[in-house]
Amino acid sequence: MTRYLLAIDQGTTSSRAIVFCQDGHAIASAQKEFQQYFPQDGWVEHDPGEIWSSTLAVCKDAIVKAGINAVDIAGIGITNQRETTLVWDRETGELIYNAIVWQDRRTADSCEKLKLKGFEEAVVQKTGLLIDPYFSATKISWILDNVEGARAKAELGQLAFGTVDTFLLWKLTDGKSHKTDATNASRTSLFNIHTQQWDEELLEAFNVPLAILPEVMDSSDDFGSTEVGLFGTAIPVYGVAGDQQAALIGQACFQPGMAKSTYGTGCFLMLNTGEKAVRSENRLLTTVAYRLDGKTTYAVEGSIFIAGAAIQWLRDGLKLIDCASEAEALALESGSDNPVYLVPAFTGLGAPYWDPRARGAIHGLTRDTGIADIVTAGLQSVCYQTKDLVRAMQNDGASYKALRVDGGMVVNNWLVQFLADILNVTVDRPQITETTALGVAYLAGLKAGLYKDLDEISALWACEQRFEPNMQPEKREKLYTGWLDAVERVR
Repeated sequence: MTRYLLAIDQGTTSSRAIVFCQDGHAIASAQKEFQQYFPQDGWVEHDPGEIWSSTLAVCKDAIVKAGINAVDIAGIGITNQRETTLVWDRETGELIYNAIVWQDRRTADSCEKLKLKGFEEAVVQKTGLLIDPYFSATKISWILDNVEGARAKAELGQLAFGTVDTFLLWKLTDGKSHKTDATNASRTSLFNIHTQQWDEELLEAFNVPLAILPEVMDSSDDFGSTEVGLFGTAIPVYGVAGDQQAALIGQACFQPGMAKSTYGTGCFLMLNTGEKAVRSENRLLTTVAYRLDGKTTYAVEGSIFIAGAAIQWLRDGLKLIDCASEAEALALESGSDNPVYLVPAFTGLGAPYWDPRARGAIHGLTRDTGIADIVTAGLQSVCYQTKDLVRAMQNDGASYKALRVDGGMVVNNWLVQFLADILNVTVDRPQITETTALGVAYLAGLKAGLYKDLDEISALWACEQRFEPNMQPEKREKLYTGWLDAVERVR
């Protein structure tokens, strides 16, 4: 009997569910966007009720579209927007505040104070992360300090914290499972990636009580089963991973030195470093790539906050395009020699700058600049930011000849070719670009016994198109120098 896998991909702007066959091909999917809330400059929030309702709706929709019954599903995998922080009442299940999104910068001052106390070195050593509003710890502390009575309840163990995976798991299991996996735990600034434990020194420094934290599991593990009433039968949740780690798995980057870059709301470049947690000297992050059978594999990661979100802004904010797919034709019209630079520092700059106070700008405008040039600059900004990350990794001693790419943006051939040109590396686009969802489907399938090991999963990966660099070195250098100048102007 054919067994299926249901992947929940809860992202920053939408919730999605995909039903996969054992061979890794998607047979049905459903997606639902939800609202973004911006209460103040640099603040980004989600309504937890919308996260849950949209997730449940797309799961049911995908199962119906697939023409299967819930009993045919061998396991569920959950992948999620990382670092986004939720706190709820253990007894009632009610959220005490909106979800504070990973992009949110409200805790910049708190982070500066911790840095001034000289605490960043301890954070880097233990977590592989920098002190930055991006990560969950200062978000948790902010909620506990700004919601009346929250800190006292937290100390008594009456509240629960979770990243989105933990929140969805709690809802799916009707409050029976308060768990996360090692990849998501590694993004909180509270988890020691070497001991694989919540760290007392970190908890004290960030003022977060241990009592509210979830149990940390392997990425492929028994996380509990869904409440029967949701789908008509209990389905085991067998896989959990943060979205970027899930994409690394979906891209079958299981060997040290293999790298992938995902282009969604943000852009995230991840390089597998194997059993060794390699410390970056160029302000990249060391993180857990995945943990299987108690064995941890590590990665170095560069994080860009705004990638696809820049095109979304050009569409919804400036209304220069009606849909994202129009960008490719406009880029073909404008060309790669475009002298306009869009620096999308809407919520600060991520790696390797880590400047939460930078703000976006468009440079190089002249009287003959048109819509095509600005839209093209939006696409190019994603590639230039990727080059920032690649250069930092190379300065850390990493070298690779090929990069595997995925995410919604890589359907744009112009973008992927410009990426290969500006990086001067081969870029491979897989047949299945929904690698984030695929990665957690694989994790669930491992636990369900549908795959015997990672080698079997590696054999399923296939390249759809390879993009070779063909830009002259002088042009590449000139374009990138212009980008670096534009970045300095917004800092």
